Amino acid sequence: MTMTPGPRKFVLTVHLTSSVGWIGAVVAYLALGVSAVTSRDAQTVRAAWIAMELTGWYVIVPLAIAALLSGLVLALGTPWGLFRHYWVLITLVLTILATVVLLLHMPTVSAAAAVARVAEGAALGELGGDLVHSGGGLLVLLVITALNVYKPRGLTPYGWRKQHEQRMEVVP
Repeated sequence: MTMTPGPRKFVLTVHLTSSVGWIGAVVAYLALGVSAVTSRDAQTVRAAWIAMELTGWYVIVPLAIAALLSGLVLALGTPWGLFRHYWVLITLVLTILATVVLLLHMPTVSAAAAVARVAEGAALGELGGDLVHSGGGLLVLLVITALNVYKPRGLTPYGWRKQHEQRMEVVP
């Protein structure tokens, strides 16, 4: 089933907006993490962790879910398909992986933010800045973006079979 141009463009707009927003929000989260690691000011560290929690739950998580769902709709509603091309399949797997890691990691961020709200001095300095998760997440998102821009060739076995079936339908 292929979407008509109007709905396809709407879903594509949602997908691009949420995907680019996800990347931007992760960059902002990473900047807050760097701030939490490098600052010697307790209020800055506290504010960074509280902002990281809010950014994670209210910006990054919704954008990740929107990007995943709109990507699924696009794949299923366009000729690209979900299982025909390796780049689509790899993008799907990486997006699901990134979203699952994010959802599993956010309670840890909330726990660190809770500590930051009440901790003083040295205890705040021990929180760190969550640079590994945000840096790794950003790298994965950039790989996904590159795959979606370059669309490397390569059909899956399912894609080859579907392509062959379509050619056979055209030839009487």
